[in-house]
Amino acid sequence: MADWIPDVLGDEFEQRTLELDDDTEGPVVATLVRALPAEATWWQRLQGQRRALEGVDVLYVHGWSDYFFQKRLARFWTTRGARFFALDLRKYGRSLRDGQTPGYVADLATYDEDIEAALDAMGRGTDAAASGRRLVLFGHSTGGLILSLWASRHQGVVDAVILNSPWLEFQIAPARAAIAPMVELQARLRPLDVAPQVDLGFYTRAQQEVADPDDPMEVNPLWRPVQTMAVHAGWLHAILSGHKAVAAGLTIDAPVCTLLSARSANPTRWSEDLTFADSVLVVDDIARAALRLGSSVTVERIDGALHDVFLSRHEAREDAYRRLDRWVKGWAAARR
Repeated sequence: MADWIPDVLGDEFEQRTLELDDDTEGPVVATLVRALPAEATWWQRLQGQRRALEGVDVLYVHGWSDYFFQKRLARFWTTRGARFFALDLRKYGRSLRDGQTPGYVADLATYDEDIEAALDAMGRGTDAAASGRRLVLFGHSTGGLILSLWASRHQGVVDAVILNSPWLEFQIAPARAAIAPMVELQARLRPLDVAPQVDLGFYTRAQQEVADPDDPMEVNPLWRPVQTMAVHAGWLHAILSGHKAVAAGLTIDAPVCTLLSARSANPTRWSEDLTFADSVLVVDDIARAALRLGSSVTVERIDGALHDVFLSRHEAREDAYRRLDRWVKGWAAARR
């Protein structure tokens, strides 16, 4: 396994390349980024003070056509004493190599290898059983779907799951069952066929319109393009299969917190409404689907939030962080 080296985010961030099994396109890697909490001050040690999240590891997974770049999100955890890790999955962001189809897998369970390699690099063993530290999974959009499925399959491993606008249901929920057989056939015959889609770049524009000068984000457009990456039949079949599993009900045995915008907006033409709403998912459908993840689920609806609630305009962004802080404090206190 490669050593930790400075990350493109600079400051306190480091990265490690995780070698994975080759696939039909050649060598495959994932990339783990970490930010560690500062050492306790001499005064804290003298007073015997313990930060609320000491002994906690957080593993973050990004969404579709995305990668990890949110420094403040990492610092939310490290200032509370947690170790923060973010995984750029195979063929995304830091892990994308020449000749690869960006973001492509034919089965979401393929990411088990990425997640297990990350847990091992975090010092937890591949199934996290080697560590006495608590494990929090934190997923955005497609990453939220991937981590929800993984947590449900790995009982007794995860201590909490936090989801930022997880893609738990197809955007036209009633049509999922109807189109799934056609997508499955296409995935078997021509998995790399590109599915038709319309992305006018309005979601990216909305983020730029509401950018917070006090919380600046530097984004690599090669890793997070203005318009979404191409959607291939094999990948879409994998997503629809994940949605079907969620609809049937998962069995996550840890408490789940789902953060969502209060409403959705249709991105067929530009309007100011797109800066106050989720223009990617139908949030009411996601809220209903979240209740099928496990027996302990909290749904937080944030007025004025974008699809990534932590990239929303200032008021909604601060509300998202307040709600996350409140939920985490309650979870940590209950665990103690």
